Amino acid sequence: MKYLLDTNICIFWLRKQQTIVEKILNIGLANCCISEITFAELLFGEELAIMKGGNKYKKQPLQEFLSKVSIIPIKPAIELYAKEKARLQCAGTHITDDFDLLIACTSITNNLILITDNTKHFKNVTGIQLENWMVR
Repeated sequence: MKYLLDTNICIFWLRKQQTIVEKILNIGLANCCISEITFAELLFGEELAIMKGGNKYKKQPLQEFLSKVSIIPIKPAIELYAKEKARLQCAGTHITDDFDLLIACTSITNNLILITDNTKHFKNVTGIQLENWMVR
């Protein structure tokens, strides 16, 4: 099975959170991918860290991670995104933000299990497969 890592899971990996590191190493980084949205969010986080931390921030961990993980395009998921957003709005429910919904639809479109620590953000999305690898 293949997995789509949500941004928060990637951050846990980069911060060497043991539970996430062990799980990803056990299933293999080759079985994990990220969406273009997560790619953008990670780069934004890096830029923010550079601006706030100056010389303290090291780019190496993110660049190394990005070189080993596949980045899945969002374009094939855009039609599903539009349908799902309309469905959720008409039902009176919503997802926290559009980026999360695009990540969810990318997961569904590519038949990937979405790994996130924010399962509540995605629970109303039709057809999504979710797992939370964080142990608290």
